[in-house]
Amino acid sequence: MQIDYQSIQKKIANQQLDEALADLSAIVETDPGSLEALYMIALCHRYSKNFDAAQSFLDKLKRLSPDHSRCHQEQGHLYRTRSQFDFALQAYQRACQLNPALEASWKAQFDILSQQGKAQGPQAQQVSAQILRLKNLPRALIAASDLIAEGKLLKAEDICRKVLQKAPRHIEAMRLLADIGSRLGSLDDAEFLLESALEFAPSNTQVRIDYSQVLRKRQKFSAALEQAKVLLDSDPENLQFQSIYAIESMQTGGYERALELFDGILTKLPYDPITLTSKGHALKTCGRQREAIEAYQAAISSRPQHCEAYYSLANLKTYSFSDTEIDAMQKQQDNPQLSHMERVHLCFALGKACEDREDFTRSFGFYEQGNRLKKLQSGYSAEKMTEELARQKDFFTRSHFEETSGQGHDAPDPIFIVGLPRAGSTMLEQILSSHSQVDGTLELPNILSLVQRLRRKGSGTSPQTYPLNIADLDSETLKQFGEEYIQDTQIHRGSAKFFTDKMPNNFRHIGLIQQILPKAKIIDARRHPVACCFSGYKQLFAEGQEFSYDLSDIGEYYREYDQLMAHWDQVLPGKILRVHYEAVVGDLETQVRRILDFCNLPFEPECLSFHKTERQVRTASSEQVRQPVNRKGVDQWQRFADPLKGLSEQLEDLIASYPF
Repeated sequence: MQIDYQSIQKKIANQQLDEALADLSAIVETDPGSLEALYMIALCHRYSKNFDAAQSFLDKLKRLSPDHSRCHQEQGHLYRTRSQFDFALQAYQRACQLNPALEASWKAQFDILSQQGKAQGPQAQQVSAQILRLKNLPRALIAASDLIAEGKLLKAEDICRKVLQKAPRHIEAMRLLADIGSRLGSLDDAEFLLESALEFAPSNTQVRIDYSQVLRKRQKFSAALEQAKVLLDSDPENLQFQSIYAIESMQTGGYERALELFDGILTKLPYDPITLTSKGHALKTCGRQREAIEAYQAAISSRPQHCEAYYSLANLKTYSFSDTEIDAMQKQQDNPQLSHMERVHLCFALGKACEDREDFTRSFGFYEQGNRLKKLQSGYSAEKMTEELARQKDFFTRSHFEETSGQGHDAPDPIFIVGLPRAGSTMLEQILSSHSQVDGTLELPNILSLVQRLRRKGSGTSPQTYPLNIADLDSETLKQFGEEYIQDTQIHRGSAKFFTDKMPNNFRHIGLIQQILPKAKIIDARRHPVACCFSGYKQLFAEGQEFSYDLSDIGEYYREYDQLMAHWDQVLPGKILRVHYEAVVGDLETQVRRILDFCNLPFEPECLSFHKTERQVRTASSEQVRQPVNRKGVDQWQRFADPLKGLSEQLEDLIASYPF
């Protein structure tokens, strides 16, 4: 049924609030999850001065859609109406972070700052500049920004392209189109757009910041650092530019320079929680755990609701919270000012704290709550993933590989470590990188970026989508893709003959890897089904593991992974080495020799003492792989056997056939 929201909006504008509420209530009765209706009901109640009712509907809306920008704007209006100006300012700031096109929120911020005597301060000046920028933008691009904030990316893309047809060098249209491309995973398109925009407007600071961020996402760290240096050179005293340069320095291994910059920022912004947390991340990656802990704790002392720092402590895996810290976290649970992600971070931190105290019922409750909140921001579909993996099996048959044998680039350099996250891939990478002939790198995004390129190509002129459109590629193109991979990953390597790429999700694209790099080695890191799934469930991933926020989804994903790996074994016999986490823990030397033999590497005893290898490790297992091999992670899931009963039943056949 088509709902006439425009008619309801007219009733609200004419102060016919009772009639509008009646219409909206009828909508909600039929569709309790209607975001637009809930938003408008809250608006009506605020206009009617029913503030408690307005707040209750805003709370419902936040639970359903935590990043609904106009919900946060309306929250600001409600706080302001109730003279809670500091809270209102925070709500407006959150709204503008989610949707920079909300002119009303920018103006409200300026009004509150002016009332507080801060009209000439740096924050008010930034707000004023944004208001002026919005006034000078075409209304079409403001509408596009709105659509981007609502996740309606294809509609926003259409608007931006129409603006660029009329004004091919419109910088903001190019910037927004690049943002859309980045969100859709088309990082090469985003990079090209921003590079072009910078040629037309080299002094546009926001474009250069966006460009550096896209370069970082593409893991072109040296290029991103160059852009950060241009920003810093343009205004060496600008703290934002110093922070950007510090973050980009970290990506290229310049941790000492990054720490120096973070310390410089902290002399001018003492106890800034974001800077302290970033400093903690740098120290953690370098293996300076004690100092990292101090940085995270300082961030919490400065801003007790900065829950990312609590989660960062939990994510060390080896840190145990004190009674005082647990009490402080529990008090934050009742803080209505926590942002959605602050609440997510808090839940995962409390889950770890309770698990360490062996209060497994409460621990699971916090993990469950954190995952439920995080899933609200996810558009993951298990059905679409099943369809995607089925296409891999349908296209990449044994006969296909026989017919295309000899294609691709013949470099033997890469050793791909694939599987599910939290299956022991970081440990395998650390073992291999302890060998004199192997460089350990990162979870490289290059294969996934190529997949996105092929997907975009399939949605354009080609009648076929990925992976079917691989059949349209000639031998020279496949070879070129392999050469590009070797060239683009060179920045992460040293002088060793081989290197690792431990992006777990590459298991979905082993067929493509075989086509472009037929001599690459592939290792499948495998772990007990429930142990692996639960370890992923209680890990808050930065990005890319959307299936992990629901036990049913993660169980189905494990099953799909198992089936696809069985398919690869069938169509590419002998191509993949399966290494079980439990086998490595049970007999390290035998498994190390097995791995090295598969990679045609001579045995080196340093691989057995991999925990002593000094290198930067950026994954969730960074502290665990700096310890000798142990059995701590093998049976931990059994402490949660009751709440994991459904998952165990879902994977019953895989558990029965699992060798450990």
